[in-house]
Amino acid sequence: MSVEMETCPASAPFFGFMGVTSALVFANIGAAYGTAKSGVGISSMGVMNPGLVMRNIIPVVMAGVLGIYGLIVAVIIQGSIVSPQNGLSQYSLYTGFAHLAAGLCCGLSGLAAGMAIGIVGDAGVRAVGQQEKLFVGMILILIFAEALGLYGLIVALILSQNSFVCEGNN
Repeated sequence: MSVEMETCPASAPFFGFMGVTSALVFANIGAAYGTAKSGVGISSMGVMNPGLVMRNIIPVVMAGVLGIYGLIVAVIIQGSIVSPQNGLSQYSLYTGFAHLAAGLCCGLSGLAAGMAIGIVGDAGVRAVGQQEKLFVGMILILIFAEALGLYGLIVALILSQNSFVCEGNN
């Protein structure tokens, strides 16, 4: 019984919920930063060349996708957290740590990608406003920045599938 209490304490779901929070909050901070920073560049470029505003909205869309990555991971983790039954925890510490790691992977990757998209988007749309031939180069850099968030999503999905069942508590 003492082994069960160590592997499946009542506090284990806390780590799972922190994974949910981390995935959503950090990914949305990255998305917000990328959107705001790119939006400033688009506004500045739009004053000189308003015809390119819609074409240069791509960094804002790419930043917004990062928030969706966080939402996906948060929903998957939340769906895996089981509530206590008959006063006994059904959720193991191992599973809680795996879900925390998944949330941090997705969230912090989304934060880093959002910062990269914001900086590249700001400078890139301003440069495209002056020289349209730079558009393809800007898009390629944005794709590589977005890939950072996608890597975090993939690893988070793999980590979120790790679990340990509390057999003695069933």
